[in-house]
Amino acid sequence: MVEYIKHNDKLLAIILLSEFEEKGIHFFTSNDLSQQLAYMHHPSGKIIEPHVHNPVTREVQYTQEVLMLKKGKLRVDFYDDDQNYLESRILKAGDVILLSTGGHGFEVLEELQMIEVKQGPYAGDGDKTRFKSVSKDKLEIKSS
Repeated sequence: MVEYIKHNDKLLAIILLSEFEEKGIHFFTSNDLSQQLAYMHHPSGKIIEPHVHNPVTREVQYTQEVLMLKKGKLRVDFYDDDQNYLESRILKAGDVILLSTGGHGFEVLEELQMIEVKQGPYAGDGDKTRFKSVSKDKLEIKSS
């Protein structure tokens, strides 16, 4: 239900499948990641006390993003920091992925609706380096 995709001990991504369901609060990320991913399941009537977030200076070196699929199917291709293809996964509606390090590319397999959350401000083309994707005959799709 939760998969941690790693390469050479570096966390590339966390995939949270739509079927995941546990009561309470579950954080899937370590405290040092600049993007945090958690799942919450509370009963009716649970009170979450009002709060504000305090200003805390943080240093973010790399953009990390979270994708939430509302509809469709998406193939995610994972690459290392040197742009070498590693493996792929198929995500479906309801799945969530946090992309942490390394490279990634996508192919929409079924009409897609998804939400993306990432740090800002957005630096435009300076935010990423594009490179050639893996050829279809070299795909290695693993199941989650």
